[in-house]
Amino acid sequence: MNQATNITRGIHHLGLTVRDIHQTGNFFKQQLNFTEVGGDPNYPSIFISDGTVMLTLWQAKDPDTATPFDRHHNIGLHHFALAVPDKAALEQLHGQLADVEGVNFEFSPEALKGTDFNHMMCTIPGGVRVEFFALN
Repeated sequence: MNQATNITRGIHHLGLTVRDIHQTGNFFKQQLNFTEVGGDPNYPSIFISDGTVMLTLWQAKDPDTATPFDRHHNIGLHHFALAVPDKAALEQLHGQLADVEGVNFEFSPEALKGTDFNHMMCTIPGGVRVEFFALN
């Protein structure tokens, strides 16, 4: 599509409600080198960015009664995907995240069916489902 005819210009930010904004924020900052770029202590949130995409993490009001993510039964976010440069970076990230508490792999790096691309899927601290996608 011609960008001149499109009304939107991609995703500005993705807002995620999580059980613990600090735990989830630290995951992105420590494991993926995101930087904290804002937030609002009055409406507990942390805004983080990798320089390309911004995630806004919002504290669940009552984490103990919050409904856990269920991609088969909840309307809304199924998952979101973050790009890594290549298959080697994907494999390295898998090894790095394997020992991180709160990371649960749905599947390890594998070929994306019918393509030359590779990806992996996991749930991260805070309960959000994230796909990591190798661009090359």
